Amino acid sequence: MRSDAALDVGLLSPVSVGAGDAASDREVVAHLIGAEVALMRALVASGAAPASAGAAVEAVRLSAPSVDLGRLAHDSVAGGNPVIPLIALLKARVAQEDADAAKWVHRGATSQDILDSALMTLGREVCATVVDNLGRTATALATLAQTHRDDPAPARTLTQHGVPTTLGLKAATWLRAILRTRRGLSDVASRLPAQLGGAGGTLASFVELFGAAAAEELPRRYADELGLQAPDAPWHTDRWPVTELGDALAAAVAALGTLGSDVATMARTEIAEASVAEGGVSSAMPQKQNPVDAVLLRSAALGAPGLAAQLHLAAGLAVDERPDGAWHAEWPTLQELMRLALGASARAAELAGGLALDGERARANLDLTGGLIVSERLGIVLLPLVGKARFDALIADAAAGGDLAGLIRALPEASELDVDALLDPAQYVGLAPSLVDAALREAARDGIRS
Repeated sequence: MRSDAALDVGLLSPVSVGAGDAASDREVVAHLIGAEVALMRALVASGAAPASAGAAVEAVRLSAPSVDLGRLAHDSVAGGNPVIPLIALLKARVAQEDADAAKWVHRGATSQDILDSALMTLGREVCATVVDNLGRTATALATLAQTHRDDPAPARTLTQHGVPTTLGLKAATWLRAILRTRRGLSDVASRLPAQLGGAGGTLASFVELFGAAAAEELPRRYADELGLQAPDAPWHTDRWPVTELGDALAAAVAALGTLGSDVATMARTEIAEASVAEGGVSSAMPQKQNPVDAVLLRSAALGAPGLAAQLHLAAGLAVDERPDGAWHAEWPTLQELMRLALGASARAAELAGGLALDGERARANLDLTGGLIVSERLGIVLLPLVGKARFDALIADAAAGGDLAGLIRALPEASELDVDALLDPAQYVGLAPSLVDAALREAARDGIRS
């Protein structure tokens, strides 16, 4: 077996298969190389390094596909991170183009500068992909919300029928959550900073090499080359960029988990208010059409919070001027969270794009309790007329199988009531249609239209 043969292909994490490749080890290496190349370019742009060093940069950038991942991982053990062995590979590659230029590779930087910056550029790209996936999901949900704006359905509280709502408001609620997390991801991605502090976060090496003025300007130039924000100061142990990125990714996965959980419930055979375009097959039960994408969204939502919490734990243990182990614990945690967000958002876009809601079935489900789903409304109307004891007795009789409409009509005090209208769930959905309209306006402001 080749040393760079894939060992982790997502076999036990199907939600991230395919889409999660955008945060694979191969992508990490490409961003590590990109961070080193950006530093060389920043040095050239500042006048610290000769233009000849910049001429060798593209040769370095093209090195990513040829890096033996297995060998690099093995060699990273000695120094505790993959940047150290990668530097030797890059210097050798640059030396093939220009021997003098090789000395500018990693000049003045420390491995954490490169790895942190690479994770930030990777995070920015992951966020862009997730934001795009969330946009496709939001577009499909906006269409569902508009289509089913006025279709009454049971609102379930603590798993039981509560009061009527609409299928449109269910979709609008999913939509709002996704819009909010989509904006959050975009905001976080726009603020991710570069890292350039040198060995102890003082930039002393750059001051010694190039002078204080050039050293002070270099982080901004470096950030420009990376397309990141210029850091206010080195953040080797101030891990807010990592925790904020992790929180935004976890929030997106949580919103998608709610969508998946609701769809999984609504697609149950006995409920059947939702159906998916393509269901998963069963190995033993050929009649089944499993809502697999919804199930996978739930799996991601169960895993993401622990990963975000792990990032905060690591951040709290990032001691001294460079962390001893806490920093290292971040890498696989953040990578897995990126994979989950990529996979979940891709699966959600597919799920929402093929999701159908059944207004007729929802209306049939509303009738399962024989009108008791509007008991709240009945209390508002009848309690002032008959008092609590008689009202409670009426509800108890209806729950025991009595004809609720007939019981109400038998009340002398209810002689002037339109009982059919009073019991019609569609006439007790409150502001549900208006809430749908508000969600659609919010989506339109974000460029999402049904």
